[in-house]
Amino acid sequence: MCGIVGAVAERNVTPILLEGLRRLEYRGYDSAGIAVLNQDNCIERVRRAGKVQALADALETTPLQGMAGVAHTRWATHGEPSEKNAHPHVCNASVAIVHNGIIENHGMLRRQQKAAGFNFTSDTDTEVAVHQVEHYLKQGNDLLSAIIKAVADFEGAYALGVISAAEPGRLIATRSGSPLVIGLGLGEHFIASDATALLPVTRRFIYLQEGDVADIRADALVIYDSNGHQVERDIQESDLSADATGKNGYRHYMLKEIHEQPTCLLNVFEGRVHDRILSDATFGLGSAAVFDSIKCVQIVACGTSYHAGLVAKYWLEDLVGITCRVEVASEFRYRNPVLMPDTLLVTISQSGETADTLAALRSVKARVAATLSICNAPESSLVRESQLSLMTRAGPEIGVASTKAFTSQLLALLMLVITLGKKRGMEAEQASSLLHEALTLPGIIENILLEKASIEKWAEAFTDLSNTIFLGRGVLFPIALEGALKLKEISYIHADAYPAGELKHGPIALIEPGKPIVAIACKDGCEDKIKSNLQEVLTRGGEVYLFADERLDLTDMGEHCHVITLPSVSSILAPLLYAVPLQLLSYFVAVQKGTDVDQPRNLAKSVTVE
Repeated sequence: MCGIVGAVAERNVTPILLEGLRRLEYRGYDSAGIAVLNQDNCIERVRRAGKVQALADALETTPLQGMAGVAHTRWATHGEPSEKNAHPHVCNASVAIVHNGIIENHGMLRRQQKAAGFNFTSDTDTEVAVHQVEHYLKQGNDLLSAIIKAVADFEGAYALGVISAAEPGRLIATRSGSPLVIGLGLGEHFIASDATALLPVTRRFIYLQEGDVADIRADALVIYDSNGHQVERDIQESDLSADATGKNGYRHYMLKEIHEQPTCLLNVFEGRVHDRILSDATFGLGSAAVFDSIKCVQIVACGTSYHAGLVAKYWLEDLVGITCRVEVASEFRYRNPVLMPDTLLVTISQSGETADTLAALRSVKARVAATLSICNAPESSLVRESQLSLMTRAGPEIGVASTKAFTSQLLALLMLVITLGKKRGMEAEQASSLLHEALTLPGIIENILLEKASIEKWAEAFTDLSNTIFLGRGVLFPIALEGALKLKEISYIHADAYPAGELKHGPIALIEPGKPIVAIACKDGCEDKIKSNLQEVLTRGGEVYLFADERLDLTDMGEHCHVITLPSVSSILAPLLYAVPLQLLSYFVAVQKGTDVDQPRNLAKSVTVE
């Protein structure tokens, strides 16, 4: 959840660390800090509560100079957001540490360390980690050995970067349950939670595997696996440029990423569809034989990815005739689900490091026929630990509220539906037709984005609300859920979503004169049903804001039903289209309210802790 950066070089690393924190701030922005080993091999540290800019301002008056250092931007778990709880944590002016994850047995370790005479200056779980390293250093171990012994005492998840005044020019990094990448430079090395943090200095990366420990110097790198054996890890060359994470002239990352969706959808298709035929290699070598035996699909995901899974359930049961269950990963992992041996377990995650989704995969992978990850990060833990994978190719998504990752996931899931459908009798013509229509969506979405001014005007009706309701039916119900989530995330307006037919079973009690309600309706055979549901809102004085298929007859809905028509698409593909205007509506409401669109309070992009 937090962001880690570290560097060891033959130059001052402070500017590199600070820029890395700026690029990782989507992972947490409650506090930030940097610690370096100065020319006298003493640890110097600057920390500040708040965003990275507060740290940058502090460095103007208290500059740091050093050729080895670690830095951190925090999403608070244990201990309130404050300077004393900010990382890096230091013990006895000897060791500095940055940490992503949760040390679950920190209470026990804290009691032991207090009894041994260690003093605590923070409320964090991380401080026990730096004390434990110092404990083993005092026993005569070098930094590498001390860290290996310390992490053996930890329960929970961690990614660590550690420097010591006793061993200048050395940086130790290790991970278990939280991501960490090493960047390779010319006579210098770096670590980070995400490769995008290091793009200004390198495009060559090594992704540490579970339990790896890296001994890093400016001119040397040695990696040990979880068994203590020296290993070689593959070097990956990133095709991203340093400005791939910039705003490119947009006011916010979220708006930029909404506008990138047409290109992202084309990227999902690239190399996988030719002459309206989906390649057999889309899901990897051997996938065709694996899919032959699949009779049930279990989807596990969190947040926005969970909503994508709900859409896939409609598609799989309607188009393929295969049983599909969808569950939130944080619930799935803590119960004993009944799984048929011919089940395909599908995990969905933008980052591929979502803690609950990873734990769910690990808990049942031996009980299913096959595992498939749909992910945006090819070197992530989820991809490495799944039998099959499909990359969504959405590129870096910096805005905390997911947009382009969501629609890319939907298209990837549609490819899975078509692939399984062909195994179960879907006509080649139907599969070809679905792909052909899906290929038209980028152009249609481009046109919607050009007409966003009308959506911006609608946003005025929502800025003073404390709560609202989103309504949809059928395959658009999960899109209503996603629209409500977006509004909550970035505008802090409480929003619930319901199947429109459920309105009369309770939520209608919330309708009052003038209350704006958001609805979405495509031409799916249920349009008269949802019109009737919306009349129930209008009869009670509510104001309906409806995104509707241009083919629907809405002339009888009255002046309190405000309508923006969307181009006609099949009901199957409607989720990919209708997600976009709901994203724009939430964005414009947040902008008009003046909230922090890209970094909404209490949230972080990648949820790598429970």
